[in-house]
Amino acid sequence: MTDFGLGKSRLWSAAAACAGLFMTQAAGAHPAAFTLNDVMQAPFPSYLVAAPRGTAVAWVFNAKGCSNIWVSDSSHSAKARQITAYTKDDGFDIGELAWSPDTKSIAFTRGESLEDETATNVSNSPQGPMPKEVWVVAAAGGVPHKIGAGDSPSFSPDGSRLLFVNKKKILTVTASGDGDAQPLVIDQGTVDSLTWAPDGKRLAFVSHRGNHSLIGVYDFVDQTIVWLIPSLDYDSSPAFSPDGARIAFVHVQAEKTPPDYYSRRSGRPWSIWAADVKTGQGRRVWIADAGPGSVFRTTTSANSDTPSTTNLFWTNHDDLVFPWEKSGWLHLYAVPVQGGAARALTAGKFEVTHAVFSQDRKRLVYSSTQDDTDRMHIWTVDAERGSAARTAQSHAIEDFPQIGGDGALFALQSDGNQPLHPVVLSAGGQWRRLAPEAIPSSFPSSKLVMPQAVTFTAKDGQETHAQLFLPRETTSKPYPAILFFHGGPQRQMLLGFNPKRAYSWIYAFNQYLVAEGYIVLSVNFRGGTGYGLDYREADNFGPGGGSELNDVVGAITYLRGRHDVDSHRLGIWGPSYGGLMTALGLARASDALAAGVDYAGIHNWATFLSSVGEPIDGGDASRRAVESSPVATIDQWHSPVLLVQADDDRVVPSQQATELIEGLRSHNIDHDVIMIPNEIHDLARYSSWMMLFNAADVYFDRHLDKRSAPAP
Repeated sequence: MTDFGLGKSRLWSAAAACAGLFMTQAAGAHPAAFTLNDVMQAPFPSYLVAAPRGTAVAWVFNAKGCSNIWVSDSSHSAKARQITAYTKDDGFDIGELAWSPDTKSIAFTRGESLEDETATNVSNSPQGPMPKEVWVVAAAGGVPHKIGAGDSPSFSPDGSRLLFVNKKKILTVTASGDGDAQPLVIDQGTVDSLTWAPDGKRLAFVSHRGNHSLIGVYDFVDQTIVWLIPSLDYDSSPAFSPDGARIAFVHVQAEKTPPDYYSRRSGRPWSIWAADVKTGQGRRVWIADAGPGSVFRTTTSANSDTPSTTNLFWTNHDDLVFPWEKSGWLHLYAVPVQGGAARALTAGKFEVTHAVFSQDRKRLVYSSTQDDTDRMHIWTVDAERGSAARTAQSHAIEDFPQIGGDGALFALQSDGNQPLHPVVLSAGGQWRRLAPEAIPSSFPSSKLVMPQAVTFTAKDGQETHAQLFLPRETTSKPYPAILFFHGGPQRQMLLGFNPKRAYSWIYAFNQYLVAEGYIVLSVNFRGGTGYGLDYREADNFGPGGGSELNDVVGAITYLRGRHDVDSHRLGIWGPSYGGLMTALGLARASDALAAGVDYAGIHNWATFLSSVGEPIDGGDASRRAVESSPVATIDQWHSPVLLVQADDDRVVPSQQATELIEGLRSHNIDHDVIMIPNEIHDLARYSSWMMLFNAADVYFDRHLDKRSAPAP
């Protein structure tokens, strides 16, 4: 489908783009030393989960859109093995891996979106959307056995049964998966955070009920539920005591808060409570101080890029370990269950990102950028005494730590020219790769560049961090340059392949752009993570004033000040919040930017927040939100832009693209549009990512090549 009605508006279908409309070799492109397919071909590992005993570990490899489970046992010399045999790039993802206690089976969730509660149809099936499903496969490999619709599988400690969740139900089935699953709990709220008592006689869970959440404890013997100190506030993160008699949990007071994306540095202080599992009665153990850290901030899930539901760890010494932003940086603290002052286990100008607890309840292993601002590393800390230590010295990136049943440490590792891969810490204190044979020999590691950490001054004086990618070949002529802004905005780009799948593939694409002869600047703008509370919750941010525009202007100024950059050929691109940053740049600094590529950007804060159920309260606030949006200055927009939108995007609804297109058409601004039917915000299919990257590549070549620097 095409629309040439205005002469400057082109609307391409996804099929047309795939057919070659955007994928033809750009005539003016610098010949790269490798292809986009070459740098995108390495399988991406995720959902790393250590076995509860022994030295085995499992993970998911996504190879060109096809996800399969792999297993490795570091105590054996045998190679890592693939234990499932899915073959298609059909949008189906695998995650939420759970080992059986005897390590003979692995349960997992499979679906076209593991995060959306409502089913999607990314595979374009004539039968329509398919729900998420729980499956079980033998750790030795074989044909997986479907258990039923649902997610979050969890084996009982004795290995006799498997539980999983289907919205408001907790279902149970024999561990083998034989027979039909039966409801264990049918709740009024949406259930998550299944947490077993150490002896397996009770199960804690969180029931989300709209304006409050409760923690319930199911007794398998009495078949009863006890609610722990129920209130109309928000309770989460249940953690059993070692003897299973008590549960600690996080309590957040209900209060009227601004919509998402507004800065929020303080609120009503959150607290930690402990209750008796039999009576439900308990008391407050500790409460956060007012000011910084009063808003509860979770770590990130230990094996996925979502907020963790495990934020309390109960030690053998009756201490509770938890994350807190008291210092303006997210750190681990401990407090006695009996009450008292919290003591810091970690400290410094860095953030604890992922944290896991050893089975003996003695130590925590976490990832952070401690002593290395643009790389993550793995650290351990004694839960009683503190004294954090780095596990191994390297110039790589390590994240998503796991502790095996025998104490072995696992992680995911990458660097500037090596894709992410699972590793185990050797007896000699070095990270050793698992399944190195999975990375194709044709992967162009030797042809990739090592990005540099740089800082520049934003328009308002704020220091902004970024990674600078410079082409290998030197030339007397200045290079065209491209600005990249990540989504989130609570993300941090690093000096290498990112531990998050979307950004790992984006890193690969940025490397390809460099190989074609572009300088790329990847900007960690305000609102992102890694630089503390005040940077993340920046003043006048987002709909509250659009202060992040200062980082766009500062990045443009930085590039234009470099002698190796052709200031007449600057491009800008980004996904999601990065799409907003792209549109802001084009709407406020169009004269400095030759072209942009905007994937799923926010273009009008007021209509966006209303569409996701968080309308802005008050006329002044609504006006300020619109003024902070790209649509407010559409009359200043002159540069061409490529808009790419998934039409089943539930994070940034396609109405945002529609609204911007109306403005572009009304002002006769040159633009192209690609719409991808049935795709979701995170682009579930590898082919969709390739289409986005190929289209962006050709678009930049087409428009940046037109605006060469004038002859001296």
